[in-house]
Amino acid sequence: MLNRVAVLCSHRAPGLLYLLNQSADRGATYEIVCVISSEATFAEENRVERRGIPTLPHPIREFDGERSAYDADTVRMLGRFMPDLILMDGYLHLVTEPMLAAFPSRILNLHFSDLTLRKPDGGPLFPGLRAVRDAIAAGCLETRATVHLANEQVDAGPPIVRSWAFPVSPLAEAMRTREADNVFKAYVFAHQEWMLRTVSGPLMAAALRLIATRAIDLETLAGIGARGREPWQLDHQGFLTAPDVELAGAMR
Repeated sequence: MLNRVAVLCSHRAPGLLYLLNQSADRGATYEIVCVISSEATFAEENRVERRGIPTLPHPIREFDGERSAYDADTVRMLGRFMPDLILMDGYLHLVTEPMLAAFPSRILNLHFSDLTLRKPDGGPLFPGLRAVRDAIAAGCLETRATVHLANEQVDAGPPIVRSWAFPVSPLAEAMRTREADNVFKAYVFAHQEWMLRTVSGPLMAAALRLIATRAIDLETLAGIGARGREPWQLDHQGFLTAPDVELAGAMR
């Protein structure tokens, strides 16, 4: 099944060039039909346009905080591209009712934390834009990224696929305990940047593959919810392992 995928981003779209240039899944399980940025431009814009993908600036600041109106206009812009899926890649905003209603159970988000880690109320342990920093500051020994089904809450939708682990340097703890704030911030930036550059594309491609091959049914996933949901696992070599290995095995 070939899905038509529209990408939403903000200042940058980590992994988008991987989806366009390196992934064998392009043309087999997905095709990128457009990119809409919440800013006037984004880092990869020229390179994306050279590959024949329409890029559309849609500056959110022009809507002066009217999120529903902004999302309704985004839906209008997406209409002519007829996407099957929406992929939020470096998109810095929650989606609201107009988007959720227009694309029910069809909006995916790339988030840089392990969404199997949950609070007692079921919410994600490390949501939001500072998830990597928060995980390292909390003493986590590793970080991961997750592609999940988006809903109206911050990074709270059920996970689809989780990345391999990125070990945290023991130096991070020393930086925190010795109050070396500037050095700690520099380490967090480098750790997160390495995640963005290495895992974003492969993880999004893996999620699109799982959906196209019907290994994941998004409507069923939305009905199950996030609590207790174990995602598929992606390793460094591109192998995907199902939550129940004995039952479902692995795919590449």
